[in-house]
Amino acid sequence: MNTKYKYTLIFVLFLCCTIVSAQSFKKDSLQIKAYTEIEYKAGKPINITLKKVFCDYCSKTQLTLLGEDAIRRADGEKQNPKNKLVDGKKKLAVYIRIAKTDFASIKEEE
Repeated sequence: MNTKYKYTLIFVLFLCCTIVSAQSFKKDSLQIKAYTEIEYKAGKPINITLKKVFCDYCSKTQLTLLGEDAIRRADGEKQNPKNKLVDGKKKLAVYIRIAKTDFASIKEEE
């Protein structure tokens, strides 16, 4: 009976630590959403296009860099079996999480 309480206590402590660490990560970072589209022909990806980056407070430089990152992430997902099509276009929502300090360091080109 004592071991049961021991494992329960360990599980509760693990759960509390996980929740606390997840909350601090959300507080120190931004999550930006972007829509991309992968075009397939004969089961092979042909083209990846950026449809939209959802960021109301971003500058043009920040939007450009976030768009490039979204395309790079979509490129990594193009061979995933759940995203592949024989012929057609697959729309992907890409979520980019970036630290607030890193985001603020992206300056406009002068």
